[in-house]
Amino acid sequence: MSEDSKAIEETAKAIGKGIDVADKVGTFIAPLIKGSLEQGIGIFEDKLKYARWERQVRLMCRATEFMKKCGITEVINPIPLKFAVPLLQGASLEDDDELQDLWAKLLVNAISNKGIELRRVYIDILERLSPLEAKIIDKIYSIPFNENQHKFLVTYLLPDNMEVITEGKSETDYPRLSNKDIEMALIDLARIGCISPMRSIGGGEIYSFINLTHLGNNFHEACTL
Repeated sequence: MSEDSKAIEETAKAIGKGIDVADKVGTFIAPLIKGSLEQGIGIFEDKLKYARWERQVRLMCRATEFMKKCGITEVINPIPLKFAVPLLQGASLEDDDELQDLWAKLLVNAISNKGIELRRVYIDILERLSPLEAKIIDKIYSIPFNENQHKFLVTYLLPDNMEVITEGKSETDYPRLSNKDIEMALIDLARIGCISPMRSIGGGEIYSFINLTHLGNNFHEACTL
């Protein structure tokens, strides 16, 4: 079988699966409303469209508010299509208001003359962030980056507080991180390059202490007004 034939076959299978899912949803909804399969599918699809529209409207409103806050009255730097499409798509799919605000701020910064260059990696990071991870990023990058980029940050007080290991103290002077949710959030942030964990002598990762990264700092700046 040729590559083209295989591709056509796989596409057909994917379409078939999509139809099966829609049929199952419609079959589930139909008896609940005493209606037909078509009515059940229609309600499901309409709800998805409305939810997407609702998030698009909120994004537009928040971006407009942020533009006014920054004194932006016109688009100074139009966004290239290769960035605009994934940015707007990701922003309109985000159902957490605080995270969607980050999308809106990234959008506003991208079209302003603030000197922030929109990069695809910022969109990739935003697509992966949880509300907890976003809160941690905002907290740890609230300190001056240049003064602290080579220092270790203590994480046991996150997400509400954090400390920088000060001169004259060592890791043994601080409690270890015991919150598993925070640890998992830090693991994810390290995976996408927003932080760097301390390394043990054997090379293992220690999330009780972390370093800032240039990517994390640049991303935070890009999503901050």
